Amino acid sequence: MHHQHSPSLNLRAVMALGFLLLQTALALPSATHRGGVGPASKRATAGEEAPSMTQIQQQARDERRALCAIWPRSDGGDDGPAISAALTGRCRQRGLVYLPGTVYNIKTPMTTMGLSDVRIVQLGRLLWSPDIQYWLSVSMPVGFQNQSTVWVFGGDGINWDGYGTGTLDGNGQVWYDWAQGRGNLPRRPMNINLRQLTRSRLRRLRFVQSQMWTMAITYSHDVDLEDMYVKSTSNSRWNTLNTDGCDTINSDKINFRRWQVSNGDDAIALKGNSTNILIEDSVFSHGQGIAVGSMGQYLGRADTISGLRLRNIRLIDTAHVLYVKTWSGQSRGFPPNGGGGGTGVAQDIVVENVRFQGMRQQPFFSWQCENYSGHAGEDCNSSLVKIRNMHFRDVSGTVVDAVTDIGSLQCSSAAGGCNDISADHVSAKTLGGRELTSWHCENVHGNVGFACNGGDKKQ
Repeated sequence: MHHQHSPSLNLRAVMALGFLLLQTALALPSATHRGGVGPASKRATAGEEAPSMTQIQQQARDERRALCAIWPRSDGGDDGPAISAALTGRCRQRGLVYLPGTVYNIKTPMTTMGLSDVRIVQLGRLLWSPDIQYWLSVSMPVGFQNQSTVWVFGGDGINWDGYGTGTLDGNGQVWYDWAQGRGNLPRRPMNINLRQLTRSRLRRLRFVQSQMWTMAITYSHDVDLEDMYVKSTSNSRWNTLNTDGCDTINSDKINFRRWQVSNGDDAIALKGNSTNILIEDSVFSHGQGIAVGSMGQYLGRADTISGLRLRNIRLIDTAHVLYVKTWSGQSRGFPPNGGGGGTGVAQDIVVENVRFQGMRQQPFFSWQCENYSGHAGEDCNSSLVKIRNMHFRDVSGTVVDAVTDIGSLQCSSAAGGCNDISADHVSAKTLGGRELTSWHCENVHGNVGFACNGGDKKQ
C-alpha cells in the first residue's frame, strides 16, 4: 500500500541522499569496466541519450515516484541486497530504480516479486560471482523439469530499460567448463526467471555469458521484450549447451521484437502452454533456431502451444529455422532427461519472411520421440501430441552441403499424424549451389505446396 504522508518530503530526502551518493561515486577512482561500457553520462543507444541523475530526479518528481538510486559498493562487495531492498521495499510500488554504476557484483540470490508500476533504468552491468558450489546450493526452483534460477522477478506494469548498456552477465565460462558438455545438470541456474510478469515492457537490455538458460518467462502475460542482445559463447573446448535465449512456459501474449541472439542452444523455445507468441525482426546465430517444445514430457499432462507468429527473421549458422519436438507416448525415465507419455497439441504456427545462411540441418524439422536418457528415436509413433496447422511462407536460404531435405516431418501415427502443413515460396540451396526439393514425411496429411517425396511412411 502507498503511504499517505507527504510525497514531497520523501522526495526531498531521496534527492539529498542521491546527490550525496552521486558526489561519493564521483570522488571514487574509476572502476575498470568491461565490454566497452563507459560512464553513464556518455552512454547512448539508437540516438537516445541515457538519462542523467538530474533527469531521473526530474522524472521522479513529474511522475510522483519514489526514487531509489543505487551505486555499486566501493569495496567490491555484494550489491544484490541493495537492489533487492529497493525492488521489494521503498520502490516496490510506483518506484523508479536507477542503476547508473559500471559494475554491480551479485553474490547472493534475489527474489523481487509483486512489483507494481515500477520503472527500472539500468545502465550498468550486473555481474554474478563465479562461485559455482555456492550457487548450486542456493539456486531456486523454477517449477519446470529441474530448472532453477538465481533471480526471480515479477510484477505488473513494469518498464525496464537498459538503454543498450544495461547488462546481466552470468559469468558463464566457469559454468561451461564445469558442465563439460553435460546437459540439464541439477541446480545449474538460469540467469533470471520472469515469473508472474504482466502488462510489462523490457527493452534494450544485454544478456551475456548466461550460467545456463538466459531466462524463462513463466506464468506471465502481455509482455513486450524489445531490442534485446543475448550472447553466450565459450572460449574453451567445452560447448554452450543449454544456453537458451529465452523459454516461455505457461504464458500468453509474449512479444519478442528485434532480438539478436548468439548462443549454443535454442534462440527462443516455446514450452508447454505457450500461446500467442510473436517473434519478429530478429537475428539468430549459431544455435538451434526456434523450438516448439519439447512437449509431452510429463506423463498424463497436457501441453498446448498455439498461436506462434515468426516473421522477418534472419538465421545464421543455426540448426533449423523451426523445429517441433515432442516426447513419445512411452514414459521412459524421469525429467529432465527422461520422461514421455504426455498429451497435447502444437497448432496455428505461421513462419514468414525468413532468410537463412549456412543452416546445418533441415530448415523445418519435427519429430515425436525426444529423450535425453538414451532412448531418443524410440517409439516415435506412440506420441499423443498432435501437430497441425503449420504454414511456412517466403522462406529461403542456404544450407551446408550435407543437408538433403528442406523439411523432415516425423509425425506420430497414434496422434493421427500431422495435418494441414503448407509451404509457399519456400526454397533452399546448398552452399555448393544444389537446389533442394525433397521433403521427408512420415504420417503427414493435407500437405499443400510441397510433395512428400522423401519417403512418406504410413505406419
